[in-house]
Amino acid sequence: MLNKCCFIGNLGRDPEIRITQAGSKVGNFSIACSESWKDKTTGEKKEKTEWVRVVVFSDGLCTIVERYLKKGSKVYIEGKMQTRKWAGTDGVEKYTTEIVLQGFDAKMVMLDGKPEGGQSQSNRPADNSDNSGADLDDEVPW
Repeated sequence: MLNKCCFIGNLGRDPEIRITQAGSKVGNFSIACSESWKDKTTGEKKEKTEWVRVVVFSDGLCTIVERYLKKGSKVYIEGKMQTRKWAGTDGVEKYTTEIVLQGFDAKMVMLDGKPEGGQSQSNRPADNSDNSGADLDDEVPW
């Protein structure tokens, strides 16, 4: 079986980074994935946007999310789809489906041009290793 999802979209707001009781980082953000087309009968331009919730369970990726992503940032993400269930304050069961970036097969690529500070982030993959971000300034050879 395969559980793998790939999306390209823009962050709808600044990401949130939390620290668990165990001291690990967890990142949350949502991206807008839009498609547009021309209506064949009217010629009118149409657009549809789907919102995708993303949860990051990797200290290394969370460091990159925290440092470089903000509202409007364009990213490519690759992870696993997961549905969570919980009881709301009213006792009713609620569900949410998220794309989880965790483990060796998680991937995030920042697709924007130059961020603040002038260094290009275009096509720079962010790995899921749990480093402190010390190698973020290294040049990628491709």
